Amino acid sequence: MAFRDAARTLVRLRGEPPAWGFGDLYLRRYRNEDHGTVLDLHREGLAQVGLRPGDGVYYDHDFFRMEDIYLRNDGEFLVGELDGRIVAMGGLRRADLVPAGQDRALGGYILGGPALDAVEMVRLRVSPDVQRRGYGAAVVEALEQRAAEYGYRVLRADTTELQGPALALYRRFGWTVTRREPIGGIVNVYLEKRLR
Repeated sequence: MAFRDAARTLVRLRGEPPAWGFGDLYLRRYRNEDHGTVLDLHREGLAQVGLRPGDGVYYDHDFFRMEDIYLRNDGEFLVGELDGRIVAMGGLRRADLVPAGQDRALGGYILGGPALDAVEMVRLRVSPDVQRRGYGAAVVEALEQRAAEYGYRVLRADTTELQGPALALYRRFGWTVTRREPIGGIVNVYLEKRLR
């Protein structure tokens, strides 16, 4: 599904490293110098819906292993820049690298095998001051393109019932809810989309 918003369309600008344009938003691959800004955007997004460290859902250990988890292991992590400021982000990581549920929140990490089957779309965040401009949809579309380029068969994601806009965004792109799981008093929602 190509996302179009009035005159704005996601346009691929470069193959490798990947880059896209969406109106005034420039999407590109994460770089090490983005770490602090990306971590702040992640934490700001979770705080916006009342999630916090120790709730059983919140975790950020993957941000300290970006190369291992995202960029060297058939994954991707994109940031969206607006006037040189990072305002959006999202990643793809092999579904066999990080466990689900409570184990994930506690920092579980395993090295994946050679088969590319399922990939998780994670860390979708848009700065509150620029939400509702289509930037989240642009990140989703770009990451779906990358997942298809890598040859993944299934996209997976999870969010919480507290994150209504994220659930609506996934549904708009044809994702379906596969299950719900209460974790620490919060209901985690798992979604999936078949690519082939």
